[in-house]
Amino acid sequence: MGVLSYLIPISLTLGAVGLVAFIYTVRSNQYEDPEGDSRRILNDEWDDHPKP
Repeated sequence: MGVLSYLIPISLTLGAVGLVAFIYTVRSNQYEDPEGDSRRILNDEWDDHPKP
């Protein structure tokens, strides 16, 4: 039972770090893709220099 006193705070801390990282990526628009994979996969040109 003594191990739980270490594991519970560690797991809560890691969960909080993951949540903060996810919220950061959502707010910085890293999931926005105006072109979309569905149109890009049909394109014959190579995507060596993606648009900024």
